[in-house]
Amino acid sequence: MQALVIDDSRTMRIVLRRQLEQLGYAVLEAADGQQALEVLEAHGDSLPVLATVDWNMPVMNGLEFVKAVRAEPGLRDLTLMMVTTEAEHGQIVRALAAGAHEYLIKPFTGEALVDKLDYLGLNPQRSVA
Repeated sequence: MQALVIDDSRTMRIVLRRQLEQLGYAVLEAADGQQALEVLEAHGDSLPVLATVDWNMPVMNGLEFVKAVRAEPGLRDLTLMMVTTEAEHGQIVRALAAGAHEYLIKPFTGEALVDKLDYLGLNPQRSVA
């Protein structure tokens, strides 16, 4: 399974990469939404199953990325999980309404990430072969 980590913080990309790799994911990275769209385009037929998306990024923010992905028929199967400091209820509602599947508020624990992946059916360690 492959995941795309989208966050302008290099440190946060490293944290998420390590956690996802421990679960069995191959991880791609992008520093903003526009770069993430370019990564997805470059991978064509081998798209990730999951993208973790920060909200506050330069160039293209997370909400804009979610809307762009949902507008593209070839990307509709991509599961989007917001991973952000934006904790206001209205922000969560906006992200979910735009097409995000889940929402994880920073700071988070490894267990919280695993719980979200379990809920989405995307935990490689719990997948039935």
